[in-house]
Amino acid sequence: MACISGWYAGKNVLITGATGFMGKVLVEKLLRSCPEVKALYLLVRPKAGQSMQERVQDMLKCKLFDRVREDNPEFHQKIIPISSELTQPGLALSSDDVKKLTDCVNIVFHCAATIRFDEPLKHALQLNVIATQQLLALAQQMQHLHAFIHISTAYANCNRRHIDEVIYPPPVEPKKLIDSLEWMDDGIVRDITPRLIGDRPNTYTYTKALAECVVQQESGKLNVGIIRPSIVGASWQEPFPGWIDNFNGPSGVFIAAGKGILRTMRASNDAVADLIPVDVVINLTLAAGWYTAVHRPKSALVYNCTTGGINPFHWGEIEHHVMSTFKRNPLEQAFRRPNANITSNYLINQYWILVSHKFPALIYDLFLRLSGQKPQMMRIFNRLHKAIGLLEYFSSQDWDWNSDNMNMLLSQLSPEDRKTFNFDVRQLNWPEYIENYCIGTKKYVLNEDMSDIPAARQHLRKLRNIRYTFNTLLLVFIWRVFIARSQMARNIWYFVVSLCFKFLSYFKASSTLTN
Repeated sequence: MACISGWYAGKNVLITGATGFMGKVLVEKLLRSCPEVKALYLLVRPKAGQSMQERVQDMLKCKLFDRVREDNPEFHQKIIPISSELTQPGLALSSDDVKKLTDCVNIVFHCAATIRFDEPLKHALQLNVIATQQLLALAQQMQHLHAFIHISTAYANCNRRHIDEVIYPPPVEPKKLIDSLEWMDDGIVRDITPRLIGDRPNTYTYTKALAECVVQQESGKLNVGIIRPSIVGASWQEPFPGWIDNFNGPSGVFIAAGKGILRTMRASNDAVADLIPVDVVINLTLAAGWYTAVHRPKSALVYNCTTGGINPFHWGEIEHHVMSTFKRNPLEQAFRRPNANITSNYLINQYWILVSHKFPALIYDLFLRLSGQKPQMMRIFNRLHKAIGLLEYFSSQDWDWNSDNMNMLLSQLSPEDRKTFNFDVRQLNWPEYIENYCIGTKKYVLNEDMSDIPAARQHLRKLRNIRYTFNTLLLVFIWRVFIARSQMARNIWYFVVSLCFKFLSYFKASSTLTN
């Protein structure tokens, strides 16, 4: 059986979205596990005053590439940045770059996309659909292309409860939508967006469904594979456990909970949290690239890269393990002690938002104003509520994904490739993974030193003492204002206390008789 790394030897690889979270892991994995790969061509645009070369250089300095650096200090010589802008006609490629790519590229990994759930439809369409269309047109010109792998999402068809590994009919013909929106101004598009996306929750899932249709319609004779990951999280094993570099998705929620800012979240405790480690997605992607190139399937193979149907874990379990991890390994300068709760009840959630989010934020902002500083907590909570609201659709319900193609591909791997390109999520130990994920947010997103954990624990003890003092003062205040001034309130209070005393006496007597 052919070895995956052996197939990639001597190959030229084109990658879009290489500076994004998944793109970085893909680049690192190719360089580390396929050391004989000839060259990686990365389509990169200048951004925030940085040239494409500077962006790539900064990316390669990241800790993610430490293992590659140890094995091959000159690995950067295989990286060839290509100036490109996905929102421009022809991807803004120069004629020289087009010739270079069409002459030598052997496989394309299309990872670039906007993952913002609230992206305006026109922009999401440009990045997720039109850019895919233009990349396919470029791929058609490539003389030595063996495979084209498109990264989609498992939620592209989230309006269905059971999702097979097939490309479903699009909600609208992509070409007609592109032509229609071209002449509309942004205001009109914004007004009609809810009706266009229909029963999908956002423009991201909507345009990803359209992109799959475009891949099917315009791939021609190309050998195509589509990867559909669910909620992509921190690494499981490679290049080391817990690597994460952004606040997107669950990472931001975990950090907010660890900082003691997030106290309540509307979700279903019993709903499956379909997280998928980023290294699992990348290993499957590289294996699918190899299989597509070698076996040349007659039609595009779709791989649902999910965990829920194979090794399920629930939001209630995630809450428990996140809280316990951050209590053992607290984040620095926490706002409050970590104590977040999940509820599916709207009214209960709104109550806790008022009591545990808005009220403390108002008090803290008042303190900042009095001390001559700029208030900020209410603004932070408003942003947090917006982010949590966007995730609510995905944390409150379940989907059933078919994984036959993923299992088939796993069965095609040699024992050696199963170790090197492991995507068998049955082996995933969830409590250990969630702990590594939380610690990863502390080390790699917040850049906190693990040696400072004793000081962080001391800070949590200080916050606990402040909480006890506040609760005691609040109880005294309630007594003085309400109970001490009313005979009825005192009678009720004494009744409750005597009831508790009788219960404790009964419990003590029962324990004595039992002994």
